[in-house]
Amino acid sequence: MQVLYQLYINEQLVNNATKILNNNLNQTSRLFTYFIYFLTEVARYAEKDASVRAAKHLATSADKNINIKLAGNTLLWKILENNSYKKALADYKFNFEQTSNLVRKIYNELTTSSLYQSYINSVAREPQTERDILTFIFTDLMLPDEDFISHIEEYFTNWDDDAEMLQVLMLGFLQKPSSLNLQEMPDKEKDAFAKSLLATVIDKKDYVNMLIKARLKNWDPERIAMLDMILMQMGVCEFLYFPTIPPKVTINEYIDLAKEYSTAQSGQFVNGILDGIHKDLLKENKIHKSDFKPKKAN
Repeated sequence: MQVLYQLYINEQLVNNATKILNNNLNQTSRLFTYFIYFLTEVARYAEKDASVRAAKHLATSADKNINIKLAGNTLLWKILENNSYKKALADYKFNFEQTSNLVRKIYNELTTSSLYQSYINSVAREPQTERDILTFIFTDLMLPDEDFISHIEEYFTNWDDDAEMLQVLMLGFLQKPSSLNLQEMPDKEKDAFAKSLLATVIDKKDYVNMLIKARLKNWDPERIAMLDMILMQMGVCEFLYFPTIPPKVTINEYIDLAKEYSTAQSGQFVNGILDGIHKDLLKENKIHKSDFKPKKAN
């Protein structure tokens, strides 16, 4: 959707459509890697805090006995030793202003929490407890922190669009860090689908626009919101050229996108047009979807 919007604004970019899409996908991977990096920096700050406080000129007994259990978190070290993560970190070379100050701030907030106190007071290293403390840092300290989010918005222009997806990815990653390959984000199947849908919308634009305009009746195509037209083009292309996607799924997806990114009336408008085109195509026997009913056991 974002790439097609760029192409509508500047048609000369059409030959670089795939390159633009790749760049957008890379931005998502970059932000995801930074989330992981920031989280690990907060966890590892326990050692730095202990070192700084112990080196004070008039260090107290408390300064000399900082609990650094968090820095040895078993899940943390699985992440740090993940080859995919190490490669992504080397590729992106994060060196942003404010990172160190924000890490210290989040860490200090962490140390005042009851969950952290319970964590460091336990000698055991239960896998679930190790995971819970890192999840807490991400969901309860990083994401709600206005300074952290402002920092993210400053360096990552894709934050608003990718926020919800990235939160889900992070929670999945913390459940099983070995399951994700940051060099294949999105995975090959999703990457192929995105590129195929983009190419199809560009290639079939004239034909798809004809189908849309036939359903507009009293609507002037020139007055329809640009994003609504793009979403309808994508939806019609899924009807016609992507047999594994059920039409109901397509319609619901583009209604949601229209509500989120376009005008207040767009969801209802896109729903009406796509539903009408779907019915027309069915009557003309132009929609051929795969049947995924499970085979009966012998």
